[in-house]
Amino acid sequence: MAAVLVGQFHARDAQGRIYSVHEFQDSTPAAEGSGPVTTYKLAIGDRVNKVDDNEFMLVQTGVTITREPQIASAS
Repeated sequence: MAAVLVGQFHARDAQGRIYSVHEFQDSTPAAEGSGPVTTYKLAIGDRVNKVDDNEFMLVQTGVTITREPQIASAS
């Protein structure tokens, strides 16, 4: 089973550090009728668990990070 990069975003911890988070989906569903499994990792490879829509936790350290809002670019 291969994971495909489907997105990336920045998240910030309570001390203001910014983390680059990559979002992956498995290319084959886990079971019939279920959707793809989504996983998250930092750009450096550390695993990340999703807590809710905008909150994540670094598995290795237990640090909570919050997704930065998307900034629309003016074109």
